[in-house]
Amino acid sequence: MSKQPDFSKGLVPAIIQDASTRTVLMLGYMNEEAYAKTVAESRVTFFSRSKNRLWTKGEESGNFLDVVSLSIDCDADTILIQAKPAGPTCHTGADTCFDESNADNAAWLDQLKHVIRSRKTAPASSSYTASLFQLGTHKVAQKVGEEAVELVIEALMKNDELFKGEAADLIFHLLVLLEDRGIDLSEIIAVLQSRHAAK
Repeated sequence: MSKQPDFSKGLVPAIIQDASTRTVLMLGYMNEEAYAKTVAESRVTFFSRSKNRLWTKGEESGNFLDVVSLSIDCDADTILIQAKPAGPTCHTGADTCFDESNADNAAWLDQLKHVIRSRKTAPASSSYTASLFQLGTHKVAQKVGEEAVELVIEALMKNDELFKGEAADLIFHLLVLLEDRGIDLSEIIAVLQSRHAAK
């Protein structure tokens, strides 16, 4: 990153935003050393005014903030960090320091993706997902096709509960297929974003 914060006037505010939900999680302050540590370790570190020292968010609770992206505003006096929170951000146990919910059901797909990834090397007898990987790409792809057909049928039958169940099955098996092919969900989202931007 070529642009750097201007620390000539002292501490610089750092806004932390959830990279998935875009919810603002908290506001902290950084000095030059805290900023450098954050960049080097890809984990948010502040300068604590109350402790008068560097403070890595989550050093006691384990609720770290892993940096996804970092940008500096036009005046170089505010830092915006998009991060992945490892748990509640606020010391009170709330999702954010503004007592807002940071729940996003769509973002939960990222958690499911990691569970699926962990099953890839598990014994086939230990889980359904592991057994799918053992069958190979051809069978996993075939399963996605079967679920897509079943979704179409339920859409025409107009039974909402069955339709939602089949939609969930299709999404799950698609995530398994993506993992089998070594393609991350974020890559698919990037394709969708680029198409949206082109319109």
